[in-house]
Amino acid sequence: MARIVQKFGGTSVSDIDRIKSVALRVKAEVERGSEVVAVVSAMSGVTNKLVEYCSNVTNMSDAREYDTIVSTGEQVTSGLLSLALQELGIDARSWSGWQIPVITDGVHGKARILKINSESLVPLIKQGQVAVVAGFQGIGPDNRITTLGRGGSDTTAVALAAAINADRCDIFTDVEGIYTADPRIVPNAKKLNKITYEEILEMASLGAKVLQTRSVEMAMKHRLRVQVLSSFSDAPGTLVCDEDEIVEKELVSGIAYSHDEAKVTILGVEDQPGVAAGIFGPLADANINVDMIVQNASEDGTTDITFTTGRAELDRALKVVKDNMKIPYRSINSDRSVIKVSVIGVGMRSHAGVAQTMFTALADKNINIHIISTSEIKVSVLISESYKELALRALHTAYGLDSA
Repeated sequence: MARIVQKFGGTSVSDIDRIKSVALRVKAEVERGSEVVAVVSAMSGVTNKLVEYCSNVTNMSDAREYDTIVSTGEQVTSGLLSLALQELGIDARSWSGWQIPVITDGVHGKARILKINSESLVPLIKQGQVAVVAGFQGIGPDNRITTLGRGGSDTTAVALAAAINADRCDIFTDVEGIYTADPRIVPNAKKLNKITYEEILEMASLGAKVLQTRSVEMAMKHRLRVQVLSSFSDAPGTLVCDEDEIVEKELVSGIAYSHDEAKVTILGVEDQPGVAAGIFGPLADANINVDMIVQNASEDGTTDITFTTGRAELDRALKVVKDNMKIPYRSINSDRSVIKVSVIGVGMRSHAGVAQTMFTALADKNINIHIISTSEIKVSVLISESYKELALRALHTAYGLDSA
């Protein structure tokens, strides 16, 4: 008998009809002989409405009460899905995060799961009862409700699957799986049958929104097989699994991009020891994340340092740099109109020339590269945002990813 965790996102449970459709999917899995736990998000738009209620009352000074309020969306969905399953003759019971319990740290609004005590849950699912769990929430050390931040229901589902030793975690969403590129931009993008943890983790961190980064990290840690598939069709999905499960590894599995990029260039800095520490130390102290970094030395004894940060952090980053520069410099420039484009694939580990293919494809389209960064399975470049569609399509073709 398989033990399956099924997670349904907000679009999958957006209204009563959708919830009834989800109930039929859960019932079908039960009838295949599986033990099932269903993890649900709030219905589409509900969490935003709850946040709006909070903001109309206060400036969010008490994150504990904020978590109490916004966590109710998932509780409503879990109760409704349980009722829908009961109407279909399926024994089902709803569970809030504190009832299991899902134990988290005390960082309200973006708590991290520390432990899941599944002793109460497992005997019931062994008896055939479907547990319908409210995602996105847990209980902190002060015995207060906590929420896990954006994409928290994915994290709940994967963590719960690991805690109960599930055979697989199915993430139902509004797409049929994971694609080689965003199909809205690259019409020839094709759905992947399998992808490794490392590849989807890179994609998630680079802006692909199919899976939340923390959930992928957790799945990789526990070597939990995760399947991404659609709530709205019966098409096969994409399996996220260990590299050993993929016999023929593609050179490049996908092309990803991130809009949340801004570039800062400090020109004419004296080239001496401690320059980088003097720039990036204060940024770290201010909790400003820095991503890509490049330094160019000049013959006149000065250097130019360029780095990227999130667009929302740009103004704060500029202020921190200007307030803390102890070494003379000529000027500071910034640019919000840039994006990061990345090619990703575990096949890069054993093949040469991946970066050259990228650079040639972009050069052929007269696309200038601002910054380059690499890892073992990724090559990223920073380019002007106006070239986004052209770059994505050119790279998709250059690596032979266009669907037949």
